[in-house]
Amino acid sequence: MSSMTDVVFLLLIFFMIASTLAKQLNTIEVKLPKAEGKSENRNTAVITLTNSGQYFLNEKPVNKNSLEREMIAAQKNTAAPSIVLRAEKQVALEAVVYAMNIANKNGIKVVLAVETPTR
Repeated sequence: MSSMTDVVFLLLIFFMIASTLAKQLNTIEVKLPKAEGKSENRNTAVITLTNSGQYFLNEKPVNKNSLEREMIAAQKNTAAPSIVLRAEKQVALEAVVYAMNIANKNGIKVVLAVETPTR
């Protein structure tokens, strides 16, 4: 009976660790455009643009007018500031350029997130 308890305890620890490592970068569901490469950096801020015109910074809804202030605050203590920009397929180019312009104006590197095609 003691060995059975040990096995259950080890399985519990295994699944607790596995569930923490399996945490996804974002929980906001967007349909990303397809591309051949994949870039992911979990130390950066993430800006998500949705088809409905909403802006999210690290899963937190942000007003378009306060996006620059929030973006700078999120990168304040970062040596090499960078953001991952996630935009759905049908997002207006104007919204993507707006977010990229803010980043470029403040010296923040922009990485575009795309979905890799399945083969």
